[in-house]
Parts: sequence; structure tokens; C-alpha cells
Amino acid sequence: MPINDWFKQRESRRYTVTSGSGADLPDGVWRTCPGCRKTLYQGDVAKSLSVCPHCGHHFELIAADRIEALVDPGSFEQTNASIGSVDPLRFSAVKPYTESLAAARESCGLAEAVITGRARIGGRAVAIGALDFRFVGASMGSAVGEKVTRLFELAIAERRAVVLVVASGGARMQEGMLSLMQMAKTAAAAERLARAGLPYVSVLVNPTYGGVTASFAVLADVIFAEPGALVGFAGPRLVEQTIRRSLPKGFQSAESLVDHGMIDGVVPRAEMRGRVAAVLGYLLPGGDV
Repeated sequence: MPINDWFKQRESRRYTVTSGSGADLPDGVWRTCPGCRKTLYQGDVAKSLSVCPHCGHHFELIAADRIEALVDPGSFEQTNASIGSVDPLRFSAVKPYTESLAAARESCGLAEAVITGRARIGGRAVAIGALDFRFVGASMGSAVGEKVTRLFELAIAERRAVVLVVASGGARMQEGMLSLMQMAKTAAAAERLARAGLPYVSVLVNPTYGGVTASFAVLADVIFAEPGALVGFAGPRLVEQTIRRSLPKGFQSAESLVDHGMIDGVVPRAEMRGRVAAVLGYLLPGGDV
């Protein structure tokens, strides 16, 4: 292809369509959309909050970017940044649990799979958190449960709403029963927030599974999800193997869940801040608090 034609295609956004996910694309410059199979310039994707401009596919986001996309600019103040899991059971499978934690901390730059802090959304004070799937699948171990619980306690003490962006593979079984206990611990914290008369909004993103789904993620007053997010307890393959039946199309998708009354709305990422702010306006009236 002559170079002039290539630039004309680039200007008109008619990118080359790749035939598979294994396309040899330069890291950090181009990416293939799994929805429409188009090759996208990474700069354009970043400008649209990591949403495909052609088909609306929502790419993954790290926890810090999810918080930035929701809160009022410059309002976020992180809390409990140093809390991280240890290895109480001295667990080892393919590799020791301590090595998994060290690798996650080095690659993500986080002490644990959740970021929490104070912020404002639409001028209203919130306690906000977001889970980062890069960190051991955003699984809930003792440290994640502790940070989420402390976030609820902060909200109660300072009369703030809670907003949580949730993605998780479930309980962190390298910590055994200590991980499962976090389900009851975080659920109890959410109940205390409700008794204090403070609102809780959760945003479920792809994927949200296991013990996190079975605890604090679905105990909110209002539950939103991003388009295409998969939400459930056990994964579809395990469900099919258990019941020995094929599952309906769209099983566990956000769109299916809203149709069945499990969540309150499927909200595109670009509209999420406005929708959360509107809900807080209804549930936490009075402007700045």
C-alpha cells in the first residue's frame, strides 16, 4: 500500500481488520478490539476511557484510572495504602504465595488488589474504592477485606456515601478460611453503613465472580454494571458441568442481569460519573457535606 493511502485510511479511521487475537502488533501503540476485530490506535482508545470507538467494547482499566474516571478532578485522597496480605498458611502450589504477592506488587505498583480513599463526586463527599484485576485476579484475601471494611467504617465516621468499583475472581484461596471470613466481615460492614442511613453504590465491571459477588459487591443500594460485564458466583463452564445443560446466550452478562432484576442498570463508562452523581444527589441530598 502506498504511504499516502495509508495516511488517508488513518485519517478516515478505516483501520486494518485483523483475523485473530494473536496479531503481531507493536506493544503500546495498537490494540485489537475483541468485539469488532478492528485494529485501534491506543491514543484514540485512551481518549475514549478505553472504550472502542467503533463497537463500544469496554476494555479493562486499572483501579487508579477507574477512580479518576468517577471522581471530581483532584479530589481523591488515598487511605490505607500500605496494607497488604501476608502468607499465614505458608501456601505453595505451582509457586509459593509469597512469590505471587511479590510479583503482583512489582508489576502493579500496589500493595494490595484494592485502592481506597476519600473523594468527591458531583461535589458530594464519598469514600471510594476500586479493585485491580491485575493483582492476583483482584481476589479477596485478608488485606482486601480489611481495606474494604475500613472504607465502610470511614464513611460512617465521616458521614460519606460509599462507591465501590468491583472486579474480582472471588476469594483468595491461598489464604484458606481467612479469605472466606472476609465475606461475612465486609457484608457486616455494609450492613452497618445501611443502619447509619448512608448510601452505597457499587459498579460491577468485567469480571466479577465468586465470594466478592456473594458479599459486599451486591449489597449496595444501587448496583450498576458496565456493558458486557460478566457477573456471577461460579463461572459458566462450571455451572454447565454441574447442571449438565447448556446455558442461554448472554448468561451472567450485565444485560441479562438487568433484565432479571439483579442489577439496576447497565451504564456506559462515559456516562458512569454522571449517573453515580445523580444517584448520590437523590440519596445524599444537600450538596457538599
